[in-house]
Amino acid sequence: MDLKDLDLNLLLVFDQLLIERRVSRVAENLGLSQPAVSNALARLRGAFGDELFLRTAQGMMPTAHAEQMAESISYALAMIRGAINQSAVFDPGSSQRTFVIGMTDIGEIYFLPRLLERLARDAPGISLSTVRNTAVGLKEDMEAGRVDCAVGPLPQLKAGFFQRRLFRQRYVCLFRKGHRLDRRRMTLDDFSAAEHLLVVSDSTGHGKVDDLLRRMDVHRRVRLTVPHFLAIGHILQSTDLVATVTERLAERMAEPFGLRCIAHPARLPDAAINLFWHSKYHRDPANQWLRGLFFDLFALSDQR
Repeated sequence: MDLKDLDLNLLLVFDQLLIERRVSRVAENLGLSQPAVSNALARLRGAFGDELFLRTAQGMMPTAHAEQMAESISYALAMIRGAINQSAVFDPGSSQRTFVIGMTDIGEIYFLPRLLERLARDAPGISLSTVRNTAVGLKEDMEAGRVDCAVGPLPQLKAGFFQRRLFRQRYVCLFRKGHRLDRRRMTLDDFSAAEHLLVVSDSTGHGKVDDLLRRMDVHRRVRLTVPHFLAIGHILQSTDLVATVTERLAERMAEPFGLRCIAHPARLPDAAINLFWHSKYHRDPANQWLRGLFFDLFALSDQR
């Protein structure tokens, strides 16, 4: 097929169908009628000689041929948008925008205080909203612009996404001050003999630690299991439980809850924390500003 034989506006419909999977939503997003979207789909099918999208109970699902073309078309449209909007200016000082960021509860504890402090100084009209970076539709939400960026170990964000390392961090043992293990060094025997608080966080990337400990034949007595990290400060300060957590989370919780952290006795790999954004918004001035804020606060200053 020659490009001159294809109405490029049809590719916008194709791209939106990939994201929304609903003709009604595509029509709403593009300011078209539903019959106009259906007509555009019929023209696409004729041009490519493939059904492209099949109607199912879950919506308009792409065929194998549509999925094969998806990344290239999405990237091409992103480059066109970037070229058209490269002269656009984003002024954080006057903006009233709300940015949506995907992160875990650990991320909320570590990132949000410093982000909000900087916003109060440089961008008082900007607001933040967070969603879990483990959400099933995170990839689609970022592609559609409903989520601006995401932070964490996110292996599911590959094709169509950019990423940059913010920092690496160690795992440590966290417990209350005055604990019988409150000394400079903990042995594996000490670790195994203690009672532990376990956070079940398989989908955050930190759940791999539990698998690694089992493979290393390091045993621990789990007294309490919780589904998130937010409550562990309150729990550890009034019990003799020990938690395995990332170093920066431990640093944030230590002083407010009267806790201590020491090096973990097991040889655990560092956790890599990356910032992700979709290629569609790589050249978007507002997205560039938000990414720059993360890099300035959490990457450039991190020299460990």
